[in-house]
Amino acid sequence: MVRRTFALLLASLALAACAGTGGAGRRPPVVAPAEVMEGPPPRVAILLPLTGPRADIGQSMLKAAQLALGTAPAAPAPTAPGAPAAPPVFPPAAAPGTPVLDARDTGGTPEGAAGAARQALAGGAALILGPLTAAETAAVAPVTRPAGVPVLAFTNDQAQAQPGVWTLGITPLQQVTRLVEATRDQGRSRYAGLFPDTDFGRAMGTALLGATASLGLPPPVMRQYARGSAAAAARDLSEWDSRNTPVEAPIDTAQPPGDPDTQPPANGPAPTRSAAPPPFDVLLLADTGQGLTDVAAVLPTYGVAPPSVRIVGPALWASPSSAASKLVGAWYAAPDPAARATFDASFRAHYASPAPPISDLAFDAASIARVLAGAGGYSLGNLTQPTGFSGADGVFVLGPDGQVRRGLAVFEIGAGPPVQVAPAPAMLGTPPGV
Repeated sequence: MVRRTFALLLASLALAACAGTGGAGRRPPVVAPAEVMEGPPPRVAILLPLTGPRADIGQSMLKAAQLALGTAPAAPAPTAPGAPAAPPVFPPAAAPGTPVLDARDTGGTPEGAAGAARQALAGGAALILGPLTAAETAAVAPVTRPAGVPVLAFTNDQAQAQPGVWTLGITPLQQVTRLVEATRDQGRSRYAGLFPDTDFGRAMGTALLGATASLGLPPPVMRQYARGSAAAAARDLSEWDSRNTPVEAPIDTAQPPGDPDTQPPANGPAPTRSAAPPPFDVLLLADTGQGLTDVAAVLPTYGVAPPSVRIVGPALWASPSSAASKLVGAWYAAPDPAARATFDASFRAHYASPAPPISDLAFDAASIARVLAGAGGYSLGNLTQPTGFSGADGVFVLGPDGQVRRGLAVFEIGAGPPVQVAPAPAMLGTPPGV
């Protein structure tokens, strides 16, 4: 059963069989990775922190890559209760044509990553998987680009994307683009952003500018805030002072002026105040934890609340520790957990432990390496075919500029677990503006 599960999992990482002018309307077909290319199998390097502070992450990602290539330890056979478990067989024989995986230790530093990349190229690597971080990726790119060897990096820093270097991590731009598409489909078109003065806040702001521009929507209005000043930023962004005006009590013209029946009693309620809706109908936030708690507390004060405003935010809101439960009705975009379930099950079956959060990136990268080894190799055309791949987190497309488009689902925060309100697409069409 475990072998069948793994076969289905690997087959689910699909390669577009033929290129076209656009991906719309064509689901990436399943391509079995058993096709064998002529000649010796290609060498594929994976650059990971196998020692140092992030060694646990690196080791788990190496296991995921081995799982994708079919060189993971065989799942141990069931044993009688109380009997010692049989040791796994390692390494199993790889299928003919399977890439040879060359694991290189970066030590978790940019210098180590650059050195590992040079060693990988000297060893004949035709494709490089990793490294892990943005700083390491920045150090590797100048080494690999002159050699013409493509890199599938694991960072989510889209600033590192460039021709020949793809960032496989789920980026702010991917999340925000999906949210803008989903809210636009509801008829909303006026966007705003309220962000903490942090690197992540700035990245989300840049993503909102890019997403609205790519979809032909008006530029968003945005404000940043330092810790403790969220209320002032929210008041300014919402134009509260100009929206919140006194309302005069109506005068009954059937009575003569000054008639005591038309005058409010001296001890009656003060004239009410009425505020028009904010000048936006979608608000993107980027905070979590106590910062998000503070923001959630002040937004209703300035009339920023459903139904007039849809509040949206990052995939980090999927975590209970994010404090997103303070924003019932808010949306975030993230991979559909159902897409990852088979990968999680296979990882657990082979290694008797759950798959760590980003190990799926290494699985997907190694699966691309295995599929393309039997389908013409690692050319730019093969890597960037417009219908893309279907991986552990859903469908994704590698662009010629190094950017990666992903099909994400949209979830709504409620009193219980988040509810999916828009499914992840099964395919991605031609990007806007192309």
